[in-house]
Amino acid sequence: MGLARVDGRTVEIKNALAGEKARVRINKIRKNRAEGTILSILEPVVERAEPICPHDSDCGGCAFLRIPYDIQLKQKEREVLKLLEQSGIKGFSYGGIAESPLMYAYRNKMEFTFGNLEKGGEMTLGLHHTGKFYSVITTDRCRIVDEDFNMVLKATLAFFKERGIPHYNKLNHEGYLRHLVIRKSFRRKELLVNLVTTSQMEYDLSPFVERLLELNTGSKIAGVLHTRNDSMGDAVIGEKYDILYGRDYIVEEILGLTFEISAFSFFQTNSLAAEVLYSTVREYLGDTGGKVVYDLYCGTGVIAQVAAEGAKHVYGVELVEDAVMAARKNAAANGIRNVTFIAGDVGEKLREIEEKPDIVIVDPPRPGVSSKALRQIIDCRVPTIVYVSCNPKSLAENLKELAAAGYQAQRVKLVDMFPHTPHVETVVLMSKVKNQV
Repeated sequence: MGLARVDGRTVEIKNALAGEKARVRINKIRKNRAEGTILSILEPVVERAEPICPHDSDCGGCAFLRIPYDIQLKQKEREVLKLLEQSGIKGFSYGGIAESPLMYAYRNKMEFTFGNLEKGGEMTLGLHHTGKFYSVITTDRCRIVDEDFNMVLKATLAFFKERGIPHYNKLNHEGYLRHLVIRKSFRRKELLVNLVTTSQMEYDLSPFVERLLELNTGSKIAGVLHTRNDSMGDAVIGEKYDILYGRDYIVEEILGLTFEISAFSFFQTNSLAAEVLYSTVREYLGDTGGKVVYDLYCGTGVIAQVAAEGAKHVYGVELVEDAVMAARKNAAANGIRNVTFIAGDVGEKLREIEEKPDIVIVDPPRPGVSSKALRQIIDCRVPTIVYVSCNPKSLAENLKELAAAGYQAQRVKLVDMFPHTPHVETVVLMSKVKNQV
């Protein structure tokens, strides 16, 4: 958001850059502030650059694409550090912001939607139009994924348009085609293609698989899935899927460990930057020799396995049972035996672990750690906490509560996992310095 002052009122303007002059439409007016959208740029600032993506003006995916990368990094730093300062988090050693190893073509997963640009228009496949929930643009030249994604998207759209297969209509809930989800492993160079449809019709998808296998993709297609989803919501939900070809997972390598990634398991969307993130976590953990480590919100157990070397034991807790099953399988494949993965709510399961922790790692979803779970962590009186966050706002709120309980932020580092977007990962090392409870 860019901020302007008009007649004593603050106006928040999406995608506006500091220092530029723009013609803005005011959409909402409240007591002390208003919201507006840019109609045209009258006087651009030096930093604003011409985007290299042909979808930039319509697609809502990359809000920072017009900002040079070094300026993006500075802006993310400024916002995170400001939030921490406002929450009273001070006195730490700041390690800067680590760049993503790839500025473009960095994503290992994309969810594309079938739809159209306007009612009754021809079928499209891609991302939602900026500010228009029911409009979908065909993003077949996206720059934050590599050409394999674009090739599969174009082939999929052409195949079903040629045959007149209808897309799902979110208004009347009729139609067949819903989503195309593509995952890629960067180290093993494998693709997993998942076609999501309703169950409103039966269709032989074997010719679709043949079309995909004919593509000259840079990565091998390891599997093609067909997922049926009849839910009313727009999210990709795996109610039931069939393996049309190959297997239902790809294999990725992170810091020398291998991980099977299924269609619906969580995995960081930037594999190469994830190595930077997990290396930072490992550095902040320090010597884990003989120590008990809790990895809370552990997902498929990547951090737990990174932390396992030398540790007495690592306990990973995750709500999603499928993720826990994948974590156990991955740990076994990597020969790691000093890790136990537990399925359940963090606030509930912490009480059930008999061994008390020396180190707690938390990597929560965007809302952060719940008050109940945070209280449980504080009650453990653990000397060291390493907090990994994808949302600086909830991070600042949680750190403020931890500070009130006697924890001091020692080190902070940012990792840019998502170039050309406002998102950033933050790693914080906290140490218990007071006897408060």
